[in-house]
Amino acid sequence: MSMPKKDPCKKAACEIQKCLQSNAVDSGNIFKLFHVLGFLPNLKGADLNIKKMGNNKLFAPSADRNKDPILEILQRYYPNEGNNGCDLFCLEISSGTGQHVIHFAQNLPFMTFQPSEFTLSNLPSIQEYIAESGLTNILSPLAIDITCPIDRWNLTRQNYDLILNINMIHISPWQCTVSLFEKASTLLSLKGVLITYGPYAFHGIISPESNINFDRSLKARDEQWGLRDIDDLIKVASENGLKLEKVEDMPSNNKSLIWKRI
Repeated sequence: MSMPKKDPCKKAACEIQKCLQSNAVDSGNIFKLFHVLGFLPNLKGADLNIKKMGNNKLFAPSADRNKDPILEILQRYYPNEGNNGCDLFCLEISSGTGQHVIHFAQNLPFMTFQPSEFTLSNLPSIQEYIAESGLTNILSPLAIDITCPIDRWNLTRQNYDLILNINMIHISPWQCTVSLFEKASTLLSLKGVLITYGPYAFHGIISPESNINFDRSLKARDEQWGLRDIDDLIKVASENGLKLEKVEDMPSNNKSLIWKRI
């Protein structure tokens, strides 16, 4: 009788969680772990200006600049006066350095945040931001590959009021975007909201010139990257029972797209 095959993705995720919950959490341990397990993910980051702060904390200037404009969008859809005393839950896919989730959790105390990240070297940074903040409405970060089945994610719940995705769509293969909408259709509550943030094309046009140049630079680094057309996102969303509710203009030629169930 043949033995059932072990799931390497699930094994890796479990081992990462053990590292994050131990006292010896650092980037070196994460890399050693994945060498042992045979996993070496794509660690190409989009922000070349990321700086190391302290033992594990990473600092991205772009995240520092856009955290307040994005918070304003979140507060528009989840105002304090209407939600204080509520117990809402947010799943952040692609949490980056951890700067965003700390800022949002501080200002939305009625919401519990579950950060996650594919780039393994970012996990210790997120964990250190959480520990330093002392906030109790942020869970430990999860190692999540958006293209893997949800049952491999080690989520503590299967239903979220908000799914947040910042600056992932244009710096990942198209399949990641497709998977994002597929997973959101499963995990969003009935009145839940998916918010995606970043630069986009629209009706086949990228503007202004700075976004055209940015798109070219992304594709030069990885041909699978690049600004996605909102029309294409609407099509994928519709195939997964979601619709584009609103487009919010943001600083630096970015947009926040608000998605809800059809």
